[in-house]
Amino acid sequence: METANIRPLLDPISSDTDEEVHIPNINDDRIVAVKDDEPLFKPQEPRDKYNIVFFIFYLLGMTTLLPWNFFITANDYWMYKFRDPKSQLNFFSPPPKRTPLQASFTSYLSIASNVPCVIFLIVNTALNKRVSLNTRMIGSLIVMLILLVITTVFVKVDTDDWQTEFFAITLVTVVLLNVASAILSGSLFGIVGKFSPKYITAVFGGQALGAIFTALVQIMALSIGASSIFSGLIYYMVGNVVIVISIIFYIILSKAVYFKYHIATKMGADLHEFSADLLRPQLIDHKAILKKIWKYAASVFSVFFITLSVYPGVAVLIESEIKGKTWNDTYFVPVVTYLLMNCCDYTGRILAGLIHWPKKGSHLLVLCLMRAVFIPLFLLCNVQPRHNLPVIFNHDYHYIIIMVLFSITNGYLGNLALMCAPRVVKHHEKEIASSMVAIFLGLGLTVGSGLSIIFVKLV
Repeated sequence: METANIRPLLDPISSDTDEEVHIPNINDDRIVAVKDDEPLFKPQEPRDKYNIVFFIFYLLGMTTLLPWNFFITANDYWMYKFRDPKSQLNFFSPPPKRTPLQASFTSYLSIASNVPCVIFLIVNTALNKRVSLNTRMIGSLIVMLILLVITTVFVKVDTDDWQTEFFAITLVTVVLLNVASAILSGSLFGIVGKFSPKYITAVFGGQALGAIFTALVQIMALSIGASSIFSGLIYYMVGNVVIVISIIFYIILSKAVYFKYHIATKMGADLHEFSADLLRPQLIDHKAILKKIWKYAASVFSVFFITLSVYPGVAVLIESEIKGKTWNDTYFVPVVTYLLMNCCDYTGRILAGLIHWPKKGSHLLVLCLMRAVFIPLFLLCNVQPRHNLPVIFNHDYHYIIIMVLFSITNGYLGNLALMCAPRVVKHHEKEIASSMVAIFLGLGLTVGSGLSIIFVKLV
């Protein structure tokens, strides 16, 4: 056995019993060389002058959910498109009773949005290595713009004689829009992960503010007395403008020194070549990761499953208790169902970043499952049309209280679960853990959307 004396050079040797240290054989399989990704002399990090990169990430985050937000918020427009033309008294007045297409449109819209989203959330992981970042980002934005322009053109087309065909065309357009949106979202979260948490917050915050923005656009259109057709035209023209602005600002972002620095420093390690004999790649055990995060993944699934099972499919059908007033007939759904929900959801996300409770997965999962109580609460509100269940919560303030609690818990618990999951795994497992949680989120959205159709029929 090889030995070496570890005493100082001038220290006297006391005896043959001095401690000796074992020098491992360099061929020992237990020795693993670890690649050092950090250079010896790291260049000074540039500053994000005037927070330009931060605000561009905010804008891009808002754009990722723009198609979904504009489609669900333009409720008056879609109700007009799928009305019964024969029973309408005049051009602008709403139909006295919802048609089957009107009652089911929002639920089918949710399915057409969320199913392709979860599929391409998985597919996007393969595209990352085969398609360049700029191609994915700009390409998806251009596809979204083209499809939104087509939707804008249909606003001025008379579809009364072929409503069923228009219904199908709209859903196909929504599917393609959400395919592009999923690629954009996956690519955006991939690059923002290379930055500090501040920029990740910007993307999440942008998504929430995007929903608030679209709700405000709808309310502004109603406040100027715009017809359903003109309101729809405003929604989608604004959406087109936002996407064009996003394309321009992404090009600016891709040329920013601060952006290039973070992309380069995180990818720079790939430029170094290491001997295969010295490096042993760390194996990723997906089952082991899932075992660590399953409580948080189940929490994310339950939050969005419960939310999508009643919102917006059921919530959009809830009417005010009083008829004949502008607030109740015109502003009730835009303000309470959309604006209030999105503002409270945004508040919940902010609170999750400040409070961080509960962190234990089992406690969080119990709270998320308790949100199931909101399903019967929504079904027993003044949902119209209804054929089976009674109306228990018939006052407007009942629905408002339910919506506030529903929205805050959605934002708080959902965001908390998303933040906690990567913290219970090792550093090299964080990316996989985040991807797994994102898939569970998409599954929750998809299953909840499908269940909303059943609930609409159940009422």
